[in-house]
Amino acid sequence: MKSIIERLQEKDWEQVGEHMHRQGYAVISNILTTTECADLIRSYHDKQLYRKTISMERYRFGAGEYKYFSYPLPSLINDIRQTVYPHIAPIAGKWMEVLNTEQRFPATHDVLKQLCHDHGQVHPTVLILRYGEGGFNTLHQDLYGDIYFPMQLVLFLSDPGDDYTGGEFVLTEQIPRAQSKAIVLQPRRGDMLLFTTNFRPAKGAKGYYRVNMKHGVSPVHTGHRYTLGIIFHDALS
Repeated sequence: MKSIIERLQEKDWEQVGEHMHRQGYAVISNILTTTECADLIRSYHDKQLYRKTISMERYRFGAGEYKYFSYPLPSLINDIRQTVYPHIAPIAGKWMEVLNTEQRFPATHDVLKQLCHDHGQVHPTVLILRYGEGGFNTLHQDLYGDIYFPMQLVLFLSDPGDDYTGGEFVLTEQIPRAQSKAIVLQPRRGDMLLFTTNFRPAKGAKGYYRVNMKHGVSPVHTGHRYTLGIIFHDALS
């Protein structure tokens, strides 16, 4: 069995970049094994792993629950975070370049994390989410502070059709002076979805402009849906 680092390094990151530039998201299949998915679901009940539990109903975020991991992160999760980041930092840098902003991003995740900590953002934002029947997540963006990275990912731990029905991943695009566009995705267990945190550049007749994007989850009809969210910047609290 190849390690998670080897599996990630073998993916076609040039194609991933093309998808991100064109549409603001990319589905990368077969990242986690069935055993790894099951282990992560079982770890949901290990209180020692987490720093905070959020009830979505309490904050009107939707219906369901999620938990933020504590540092140090489990090795599998840390390896994913550390390995994916260097492949997508150049994509994010290109986005800033075409939008004529001065913001750039470090080449390694360790440097980004230190930048966050220097600004008081010291708490990990990696989280595991659980939805039961009727569970959903309202459209939102995950920013957490002044320092943020414009891409994040979610790993699907449950299999649609077998473990749950409904519960599609939803992205919306707000194009200036136009109606919003909805994108509905349902990756399989073990797949990874990389997507923009808050915007992507799009090319128009007069150059590039920002397309604002949000994400959420449609209502789960039956069963239970688990996902692992990896955000690359840390949080203030």
